[in-house]
Amino acid sequence: MDSIKTTRLCLRNFLSSDADALFAYLHDPVVSCFLDLRLKSLQEAQAEAVKRSTNDEHIAVCLRDTGELVGDLFAVSEEDTFSVGWNFNPAFAGKGYATEAARALFAHLFAHKGARRLYAYVEDHNTSSQRLCERLGMRKEGLFLEFVSFRSDSAGNPVYENTFQYALLRKEWTPDTQSALRD
Repeated sequence: MDSIKTTRLCLRNFLSSDADALFAYLHDPVVSCFLDLRLKSLQEAQAEAVKRSTNDEHIAVCLRDTGELVGDLFAVSEEDTFSVGWNFNPAFAGKGYATEAARALFAHLFAHKGARRLYAYVEDHNTSSQRLCERLGMRKEGLFLEFVSFRSDSAGNPVYENTFQYALLRKEWTPDTQSALRD
């Protein structure tokens, strides 16, 4: 994909050199939906960075001034609909990077990829991502009880998560929501 620049960020394809920064937040994921992406070693992080560099579904989010990787987005195409999500290094939390990056991604998907609809799954205990969805103008469409399991209890039984689905249609996307983009 062509890189997307915002006021403070650059969204681009992953590079093999992103391995250290990717390992920094995926060696011990904070959010349970990323537990299956846990990286046990720097070698695994290097392989993951290379794997992510081969397609446009995984998007590296970097500081524009330094190029430092602070998190990632994903956008998985389902014809005119995209499943979207984000995962950011907690060391960079509270700075608005996730909002800025996701707004830029949404604008790109609607304007250049022909997206009609975007949706995101968010666990019911992940209030930070729920607030992000709402800041992005997404509406809560439903709650799936015991929808998916990312971990097991001490007896080996799956622990199921309750999951919200948020969505946004292109016709609901307004120009002021694109303010994070820079000319």
